[in-house]
Amino acid sequence: MERKHVKVWYDAEGDYLEVVFERKKGFFRETANDQVMEKVDAKGKVIGFSVLKVSALKEHPIDIALGS
Repeated sequence: MERKHVKVWYDAEGDYLEVVFERKKGFFRETANDQVMEKVDAKGKVIGFSVLKVSALKEHPIDIALGS
Protein backbone atom coordinates (compact mmCIF):
# COMPACT_ATOMS: atom_id res chain seq x y z
CA MET A 1 0.00 0.00 0.00
CA GLU A 2 1.35 3.40 -0.99
CA ARG A 3 1.81 5.89 1.84
CA LYS A 4 0.13 9.26 1.46
CA HIS A 5 1.50 12.37 3.10
CA VAL A 6 -0.68 15.26 4.17
CA LYS A 7 0.94 18.69 4.53
CA VAL A 8 -0.40 20.92 7.31
CA TRP A 9 0.44 24.58 7.83
CA TYR A 10 -0.80 26.67 10.74
CA ASP A 11 -0.25 30.41 11.11
CA ALA A 12 -1.01 31.30 14.74
CA GLU A 13 -0.78 35.04 14.13
CA GLY A 14 -3.21 34.89 11.22
CA ASP A 15 -5.28 32.13 12.89
CA TYR A 16 -5.17 30.22 9.58
CA LEU A 17 -4.89 26.49 8.88
CA GLU A 18 -4.12 24.94 5.51
CA VAL A 19 -4.14 21.20 4.76
CA VAL A 20 -2.93 19.84 1.42
CA PHE A 21 -3.44 16.24 0.30
CA GLU A 22 -1.57 16.60 -3.00
CA ARG A 23 1.14 19.12 -3.89
CA LYS A 24 0.11 20.31 -7.32
CA LYS A 25 -1.27 23.39 -9.01
CA GLY A 26 -4.76 24.34 -8.01
CA PHE A 27 -6.95 27.11 -6.72
CA PHE A 28 -9.15 27.80 -3.73
CA ARG A 29 -12.91 28.05 -4.05
CA GLU A 30 -15.65 28.85 -1.58
CA THR A 31 -17.66 26.30 0.39
CA ALA A 32 -20.96 26.65 2.22
CA ASN A 33 -19.03 27.99 5.24
CA ASP A 34 -17.29 31.39 5.03
CA GLN A 35 -14.40 30.08 7.17
CA VAL A 36 -13.56 27.18 4.85
CA MET A 37 -12.14 27.15 1.32
CA GLU A 38 -11.39 24.00 -0.65
CA LYS A 39 -8.35 23.70 -2.89
CA VAL A 40 -9.04 21.94 -6.18
CA ASP A 41 -6.94 21.00 -9.20
CA ALA A 42 -7.77 21.86 -12.82
CA LYS A 43 -10.18 18.90 -13.00
CA GLY A 44 -12.04 19.95 -9.83
CA LYS A 45 -10.58 17.22 -7.60
CA VAL A 46 -10.20 18.36 -3.99
CA ILE A 47 -6.50 18.47 -3.10
CA GLY A 48 -6.76 20.38 0.17
CA PHE A 49 -8.61 22.93 2.24
CA SER A 50 -8.05 26.00 4.41
CA VAL A 51 -9.78 27.30 7.51
CA LEU A 52 -9.84 30.91 8.72
CA LYS A 53 -10.29 31.76 12.41
CA VAL A 54 -9.30 28.25 13.46
CA SER A 55 -9.34 29.13 17.17
CA ALA A 56 -13.11 29.74 16.94
CA LEU A 57 -13.64 26.08 16.01
CA LYS A 58 -12.86 24.72 19.46
CA GLU A 59 -16.26 25.92 20.65
CA HIS A 60 -18.19 25.59 17.40
CA PRO A 61 -17.17 22.60 15.26
CA ILE A 62 -18.07 22.85 11.61
CA ASP A 63 -19.16 20.14 9.21
CA ILE A 64 -18.27 20.80 5.58
CA ALA A 65 -18.61 18.39 2.67
CA LEU A 66 -15.65 18.95 0.35
CA GLY A 67 -15.84 18.16 -3.32
CA SER A 68 -17.99 18.74 -6.35
